[in-house]
Amino acid sequence: MSDHKGLVLDETRKYHQDTQGSGEFVPGVTEIWPSGAVLDEDDRVALVEAALEMRIAAGPSSRKFESRFARLLKRRKAHLTNSGSSANLLALTALTSHTLGDRRLRRGDEVITVAAGFPTTVNPIVQNGMVPVFIDVELGTYNTTAERVAAAIGPKTRAIMIAHALGNPFEVAEIAQLAKDHDLYFVEDNCDGVGSTYRGQLTGTFGDFTTVSFYPAHHLTMGEGGIVLTSDLKLARVVESLRDWGRDCWCEPGKNNTCLKRFEYQMGTLPEGYDHKYIFSHVGYNLKATDLQAALGLSQLTKVDRFIEARRTNWRRLREGLDGLPHLVLPEATAGSDPSWFGFALTVDPQAPFLRAELVDFLESRKIGTRRLFAGNLTRHPAYIDTPHRIVGDLTNSDIVTDQTFWVGVYPALTEPMLDYVIASVREFVEARS
Repeated sequence: MSDHKGLVLDETRKYHQDTQGSGEFVPGVTEIWPSGAVLDEDDRVALVEAALEMRIAAGPSSRKFESRFARLLKRRKAHLTNSGSSANLLALTALTSHTLGDRRLRRGDEVITVAAGFPTTVNPIVQNGMVPVFIDVELGTYNTTAERVAAAIGPKTRAIMIAHALGNPFEVAEIAQLAKDHDLYFVEDNCDGVGSTYRGQLTGTFGDFTTVSFYPAHHLTMGEGGIVLTSDLKLARVVESLRDWGRDCWCEPGKNNTCLKRFEYQMGTLPEGYDHKYIFSHVGYNLKATDLQAALGLSQLTKVDRFIEARRTNWRRLREGLDGLPHLVLPEATAGSDPSWFGFALTVDPQAPFLRAELVDFLESRKIGTRRLFAGNLTRHPAYIDTPHRIVGDLTNSDIVTDQTFWVGVYPALTEPMLDYVIASVREFVEARS
């Protein structure tokens, strides 16, 4: 490292230290956010160092992050993307590739998913001309069940695509077995659940594809970013092509002739010897991330175990502090799981002597941030009302989630006094109206 660079990075650390507030928590004054990035001076230095090196496109940090994250989730290949939404789009779109022959997904095929969730798990189904099949969830876990998935499988079903709700695993082993038994593809959206386990196995290790988001609300952040993981090398190659404009070439940026036969290919109706760097085998996108993002991700990755443990500790503190409170459905871990929690969900009993909106307004007035359980019942939103879909069973619980459910934060920046203030505030409100 040059003396000049070292000086800049030393000054970056000093700048970070100088800009940090006192950290004092003042109840009712200090904002308690439901989610957010936890960034330290190492993260700031990582970004500045990457900027000094002018690593503005995908490069060494991106490759290093892909390798390390694949090892973390015990998958063979990982491809970094510009968002978790793009990761979901790439995962499902890859299953339409002509390289899969008769097993490829096609327009009109059905994909089982849940009604109560975030749109980015469902949108790729619609964007690829397929039909989402919506099923309900359980209150408390906010996940669907293998029984509901089994009941939804029909003659046109070709895939399953479900997210772990708020980091709480769904019955992923049983659903993965259903997919295998019925020759269905399985996309496991693990954006909220990095570090969660089901029956002792990490979530994100069950599906044909796994996706993760690095948006600031998630377990580790790049600001924006996501990743697609698989242990199927053929599927990984399709994802890479789709992410990188649809090109057939697999050279990294700045590299030429990795295959040693760049001018020896004949594909499609192109002339023999057409430059392989400009042969396109898929109708793709440009969904790559940058090395600046990856540099931050590498720094965040060194802290992921600590982040996961903090989320579990914070969730337990809320759960124990609110236990026994009437008129509220408290969250429960799925049987056999150890969640790496994304948030703490509360459902107001429809028969309660107060409204969800009244409790939320009370908390917000005390600077306690809340969020809805994402979209609630997606089939009730303008975007999906006229979109072809199928519903199996009723969506009673999804409707309750829409009307009665919200969540508060458990992310690592929350302190014990903050969490105790959340507990005291919820208790004060409920007990005063019971």
